[in-house]
Amino acid sequence: MDSMTREDLEGEEFQDTYTEALAQIIEAKREDRAPPKLQEPESKPGQTVDLMAALNESVQQARASRGEDADVHELPKKTAKKQPAKKTTAKKTTKKAAAKKTSGRRPRSA
Repeated sequence: MDSMTREDLEGEEFQDTYTEALAQIIEAKREDRAPPKLQEPESKPGQTVDLMAALNESVQQARASRGEDADVHELPKKTAKKQPAKKTTAKKTTKKAAAKKTSGRRPRSA
């Protein structure tokens, strides 16, 4: 454990706010009072990226760097064709099997 411990993880960005907030909520429940209102962390607005556009641009750049035609075209959509159900054929009896079936019968009396 000691070899995996780091002492340089000090500062506000390494503060465990979840554990602190949970401790405050537990303490409030013990004292039968409303939990404190906690501040939401400031969220930075992120940049939305169109993944398909980024992929197409990356493919075009890669092809252009290789000297290939850099046009990217949409692939045609494949439609699955239904295959007709296969019909099973009746098993054919061999002459020996047919003879065995008929040999165990009694001849008809007229």
